[in-house]
Amino acid sequence: MKKKLLIIVVLVIISCKQESNINYAIVSGKITNKDVSELFLSSKDNSIKEFIKVAEDGTFRDTIDIMEGFYTLKVKKNIIQLYLKAKNNIVINFDENDVENSLSLSGTGSEISIYLASKKNKKNEILGTDTSIYLLGESEYKEKITELKSTLISELDEIKGISEEFILKEKRNIYYSYLLSLNKYERYHAHYAKKEDFKVSEGYLNELEAVSYSNEKDFLFSSDYENLVNVYYHKKAAEIVDKDGVDEDIAFLKVVNGIENETIKNKLLYANSVYGITYTKKLEDFYKEFMKGCTNEKYKTKITESYNKLIKVSKGQPSPRFVNYENFLGGTTSLDDLKGKYVYIDVWATWCGPCKTEIPFLKKVEKKYHGKNIEFVSISIDLAKDHDKWKTMIEDKELKGIQLLADNDWKSDFISEYLVKGIPRFILIDPAGKIINSNAPRPSSEKLIELFNENNI
Repeated sequence: MKKKLLIIVVLVIISCKQESNINYAIVSGKITNKDVSELFLSSKDNSIKEFIKVAEDGTFRDTIDIMEGFYTLKVKKNIIQLYLKAKNNIVINFDENDVENSLSLSGTGSEISIYLASKKNKKNEILGTDTSIYLLGESEYKEKITELKSTLISELDEIKGISEEFILKEKRNIYYSYLLSLNKYERYHAHYAKKEDFKVSEGYLNELEAVSYSNEKDFLFSSDYENLVNVYYHKKAAEIVDKDGVDEDIAFLKVVNGIENETIKNKLLYANSVYGITYTKKLEDFYKEFMKGCTNEKYKTKITESYNKLIKVSKGQPSPRFVNYENFLGGTTSLDDLKGKYVYIDVWATWCGPCKTEIPFLKKVEKKYHGKNIEFVSISIDLAKDHDKWKTMIEDKELKGIQLLADNDWKSDFISEYLVKGIPRFILIDPAGKIINSNAPRPSSEKLIELFNENNI
């Protein structure tokens, strides 16, 4: 009897120990009117990325190794916000034709995710889903964002099943969101109301003066607080630019390097460098300033990899080649076919708004330099499934120059070797096939003509 009792006790201890070591969450559910084969789940910092397969009947289920925090589940252009931690078993059901209104969340640990869905709906109800909120006057706009803040805090106070710790953090997050909305009103109102010189009244942003920009816990929890901190240091950098004439991107790194909190400093350095290094005009200075302040070895390795790639496509280096890209007019075209001429390359895609904004300016430049020793080449990185969309846009927009389709969208060797991480991207190559500028000015910039003049084009 004693032996049996001992075995039972041991089994219970082992079971409890195994239960405490669980570090995964289960995400499952069913999609009606399914038109997707997989869902994409990612953590707030993108350290966790998972594709979840969807069966033919619309069901899905996956076990995710998890770190507690905010996640997004992407369904085409729709985003479902989740909060996950170990031992959660969350069930997500929705109609793909109307994700927002059909979304149903349930299961162990689903309370915060249910709150996040409700929060999104409340925001849409009060602020709307378009940009008309930014057309309101100062006082009306502030009333709206104050109403949203009060509504969300009241809702939090009534929710059951959420820890007091989360509620306190989320209340601060709501306040940071309110402050961020206040802070961007001047810029957004000026843009959407077409009032270029608009300034908010004196005292409108006084509440921001009480914010501390060194709260590590809030920085890790709240994206809105992180954005506030980011904006704050960009303003500090602008002061250096005005005073010392330093390039803005390098001035920002200098300011951030003065932050005492290592977590905040490293995250801001990396977040602004992962793309920033591909656009900087002073690669060497940018890289040195980043390495000077960053103490996160993973971040340093990533940026060093980018730096080493970018060195290979700096001024005077032989350009990477593209070979046999499909030409809209028929056949294929390679970079070698254009030797003996300057080549101005526009990397774009049919889905890219800023790319389409540049089209009228590009047409004007092409017309101005017609007959000159320069070819204008547009390389689309549209997916293979959007091939017809690419051809249709060229016809509808009457696009000129040499229109090519990259052989493997973002993953094409030519695109990867230039470390293109954002579009539109413009590149200027000389008649010998060497790089003049791997990040050339846009057609809408007067600096493009200056660059052409410098090279006697």
